[in-house]
Amino acid sequence: MGTDNKDAFPDDGEGPIREVILDPFWIDRLPVTNELFGKFVQETDYLTEAETFGWSFVFWSHIPKKRFNELVEDTVAAAPWWCKVRGASWRFPEGPGSDISSRQNHPVVHVSWNDAVRFCEWSGQRLPTEAEWEYAARGGLVQKIYPWGDQLRPKGKHLCNIWQGEFPREDTGEDGFRGSCPVDAFPPNGFGLYSMTGNTWEWCADWFSPSFHEKASRINPPGPPEGTAKVIKGGSFLCHKSYCNRYRVAARSSNTPDSSLSHMGFRCALSV
Repeated sequence: MGTDNKDAFPDDGEGPIREVILDPFWIDRLPVTNELFGKFVQETDYLTEAETFGWSFVFWSHIPKKRFNELVEDTVAAAPWWCKVRGASWRFPEGPGSDISSRQNHPVVHVSWNDAVRFCEWSGQRLPTEAEWEYAARGGLVQKIYPWGDQLRPKGKHLCNIWQGEFPREDTGEDGFRGSCPVDAFPPNGFGLYSMTGNTWEWCADWFSPSFHEKASRINPPGPPEGTAKVIKGGSFLCHKSYCNRYRVAARSSNTPDSSLSHMGFRCALSV
């Protein structure tokens, strides 16, 4: 687990490389899709936190230009490409006027960590720990950068949905997509798991810390007992080497448990 790769972000606590031992577990082959999340909502009448708050963050270029001033209430100072859009939610990913009718097999987005936990309670599952997620993402390979090896595009072939072009100005969509894509659009890894890198970030169970692993147990490491943000893994369709090179298996980031954005989703796990 972890990496000493030159592209690692030291402040994220990606290293050092360490061996951990995990009990057997199940993990879903696919991230939770809009279709499946819709079944959960239909059965429970659940309202996501984005729906309760009345807004969520949407990437600037995905908002219709003609309605930009109408929909955008504010932007994030440190990352102005993130726009606060009133009415954006899992049902309306780019805000009012958008929908998911053609995206039923895309990963659900605009779901917070708290929303993901509620889904897991309904489905009888749980979120994977970071260690479980990373083990699953590696697909049986040892210390490779990506789920398929060390080359991002072996023989020039795109194997995940990330950004091509100049971030954040232009995504050329060379991999076939601008924004999210179907969860099975690219080949699975060695464990038969799809979309383990790129497309959308995935929530993990752990609280985030850049240094806790230095003293944590090497057997089923659970992450810190408390914190302010939860671990997210896998990167997204917005990741680019020039800015957020976190579509590597060992890469990690974090967000607060009540946060929702247009590039964050999750998948479920289950103890054996």
